[in-house]
Amino acid sequence: MPHIHTEPGQHDLTASAFIIRTDGDEPRAMVHMHKKLAKYMQFGGHVELNETPWQTMSHEVKEEAGYDFQQLTLLQPKDRIQQQKDAILHPSPACMNTHAFPGNHHHTDIGYAFVTNQEPSNAPDEGESLDIILITKAELLAMPSDTMSPNVRDTFLYVMDTCLNSWEKVSVDSYEY
Repeated sequence: MPHIHTEPGQHDLTASAFIIRTDGDEPRAMVHMHKKLAKYMQFGGHVELNETPWQTMSHEVKEEAGYDFQQLTLLQPKDRIQQQKDAILHPSPACMNTHAFPGNHHHTDIGYAFVTNQEPSNAPDEGESLDIILITKAELLAMPSDTMSPNVRDTFLYVMDTCLNSWEKVSVDSYEY
């Protein structure tokens, strides 16, 4: 979907999936080459006018990474609100930030942490980046900023160092999408 806000200084809401694969010798971050930015990034996209950030996640991980949503396990802090009356409760993000995007534009991103020990069931959708790699923590630390934005690296490191070991693993179906 194109940007909703196109004027200088405006912000678009995006949702991202920070996916950690655990089917190797050590945890690895799963990233793809962003076609416009030419940097390795997490998977995700714009929250469309008719969807919630969690609904965005349910289709973006399939479109960009090839995962059926149920192949992923969501990481959530153990101390979190479990229910709310008269509202749909969404998962807690691992990170929420606002960052500049080329063209005097900003994205406010809700970044969710996921873990899986499976390969994707599908290929990415036609037109999506096929340059997908798995990188270890050491490789993340060595990744130069012209290859991966520092805020993306920092979030992956937080997910690997904190969320993966101390947060609860819950089904993606625990939340309405």
